[in-house]
Amino acid sequence: MTLPSHETDGVDPRPLHARIAADLREEIMSGGLAAGAKLPSTAQLKTRFDASNATIQKAVQLLKDESLAVGRAGAAVTVRENRQRTVRPAGSLNPAAAGATYPWLAEAAEGRSAARSALLSVGEVHVTGDVATALGLPGGGSAVRRRQLISIDGEPAELVDSYYPPEIARGTALAEPRLIRGGSPTLLADLGFPPRRSADRISARIATQEQYTALRLPGELPVLRTLRTVYSDGDRTVEVTVMVKAGHLYELQYEFAPE
Repeated sequence: MTLPSHETDGVDPRPLHARIAADLREEIMSGGLAAGAKLPSTAQLKTRFDASNATIQKAVQLLKDESLAVGRAGAAVTVRENRQRTVRPAGSLNPAAAGATYPWLAEAAEGRSAARSALLSVGEVHVTGDVATALGLPGGGSAVRRRQLISIDGEPAELVDSYYPPEIARGTALAEPRLIRGGSPTLLADLGFPPRRSADRISARIATQEQYTALRLPGELPVLRTLRTVYSDGDRTVEVTVMVKAGHLYELQYEFAPE
């Protein structure tokens, strides 16, 4: 079989405006273009990429649609403030103090923005795939699912599905359609299943229709999907959570020490 030429000669087959946006997006996400900084002028970008005015404008519009840049006709376009957020998963199992914001919500907001969690649904569902395997149900089975949408500054930021073994969740607040005071770590501990450790599996994927709509994603950008398994005493699985967030707006930070 003969492969298409673009698969063998190293040529990027995307339209020029998409390639330009990709290069500028990388500069924004890596800090080469800092928050509040001006994007290079149209003239500079035309020279750099050997592109027309129209092509440059299409590329910049993509960045605006992705909430990475702001500006209006006739004014300089700048990198939007506080767009890429750093999430540190290590603190996700900490319980919330009385009356305080859940630690993972405060983490998402980085202390600068308003973060809210909307509970979309609660109920017992059939699970398959990696969620079922993580719950110890490789052939599939049922679990209590709590679905939430996290918003920051009024914009959807993360779609969260948390699954619990029915024998743990039935008859508790985990199975009720209301937010849990102190969060699930507090309740699990009260139920006799204190979270002891968690394991994350992270992948970049193209959004499903449901994820695309819930997160109001622009274009075909990837999402970050985290599959988190929480273990209690005896390595018993007590919670499996799937978290999906826009890949171009977040980075995950982990810290390691030698054993």
